[in-house]
Amino acid sequence: MLIRPSIDSDIAAITGIYDHYVRHSAASFEIDPPNADEIARRRAEVLQRGLPWLVAENSGAVLGYAYASPYRSRAAYRFTLEDSVYVHPAYVGQGIGKLLLPELIARCQALGATQMIAIIGDTENPASVRLHAAFEFRHVGVLQAVGFKFGRWLDTIVMQRSLGV
Repeated sequence: MLIRPSIDSDIAAITGIYDHYVRHSAASFEIDPPNADEIARRRAEVLQRGLPWLVAENSGAVLGYAYASPYRSRAAYRFTLEDSVYVHPAYVGQGIGKLLLPELIARCQALGATQMIAIIGDTENPASVRLHAAFEFRHVGVLQAVGFKFGRWLDTIVMQRSLGV
């Protein structure tokens, strides 16, 4: 398994992975899956900020991805990033997130980030909670009924990890 920076030719695979989570889970609170052009725009915005967007590749296939984005737009938050990690549904539970997340953390630390926030969609997402807990994220709260998807109100779990403060 190779963890590497994403490249333009990864957009189709990233779009396909994300499409699954938008359509079939509350891991994303988006209702309509974005197309490849929108994913490319989002990726470009992350990269233009000098932030990492990584993929996990095996035998030429993208099996997952992770990226960091600003937690909030206000200047005082400039050292705090939010992580996102998505794994192809056929490969969930095979340790891909456990390869992506520490590499993302290390790259963000190298950039001078001091905090990382995980906003985990739906309290019924224990795999993401376990993944983040395995890398020293601590539970800091639950935002109750902040999203509505699949005909029900959804909470988000907030986890946080120091990157060196």
